Amino acid sequence: MQAADAQLAAERVGFKAEILYADQNAIQQIQQLFQAIHAPAEQRPLALVVETVVGEGLERVARNATGKGIGWVLLARRVSYLEALRREHPNLPISSVSGDQPEIGRIQGRQFRALLPRGGVVLYVRGPSDTSDAQERLEGAREATVGAGIELRILEGSWTEASAEQAIRNMLRLKTAESFRPDLVGAQNDSMAVGARRAALALRKDWAGVPFTGCDGLPDGGQRLVNMRQLAATIVTPSNAGPAIDLVARWHKTRQQPPSEIVSTPVSYPREDELGKRARA
Repeated sequence: MQAADAQLAAERVGFKAEILYADQNAIQQIQQLFQAIHAPAEQRPLALVVETVVGEGLERVARNATGKGIGWVLLARRVSYLEALRREHPNLPISSVSGDQPEIGRIQGRQFRALLPRGGVVLYVRGPSDTSDAQERLEGAREATVGAGIELRILEGSWTEASAEQAIRNMLRLKTAESFRPDLVGAQNDSMAVGARRAALALRKDWAGVPFTGCDGLPDGGQRLVNMRQLAATIVTPSNAGPAIDLVARWHKTRQQPPSEIVSTPVSYPREDELGKRARA
């Protein structure tokens, strides 16, 4: 979705967008970025729009890029070095575009409350602990479940189906997990929810009635899985890539420094009131 959104936005504003995939490999991503940064001047991009594999946001790479006059826009990352970089390069588009991560966590926490009105244990599969979006989603979920009798037991994945599937398999191999059955499994994205569900149903038939929830809510992804009853709920998070391209285009036209951060608004799918009705039914 991010790639398609970036291409559409680029076409709309008359830009050419080159899409690169790092396959969750930080070294590969750094090499890709440095190749663009150190290209001949006439071949360098106007800006790099990056969802970094590592959570710290690749400050050294960002400084190399801006030193060459290339803009730097982060997707779904909140990092401390951006403000200093903006002061040092007020003539460049340096910003971040993200969903409201704490609110995503709060929505998911409210989904847990709706699905578990009497409380219970939620096996919570989060993204990498060093990423701001994983941290803020967890904080929001904890905030929204205070006083609801809900316990979050955390497993860590890396945003992929395979990582969550392996995390569940590793947990279920433990002697202490032989009799464990959560009341709900909540993952910080739909891919991890799918991987966790696959492993759980393959290894523990008694988990068949456990609801699973995710986040991202693509029409052909999480929303479809909810409609098929494979997920109990997801959260629709608007794409960050298109707005990031638009941000660069506005800067290119006006040469005015963009906002330091653009935040989009997530929504529950199904709606939170509808989810409560389903749970009661």
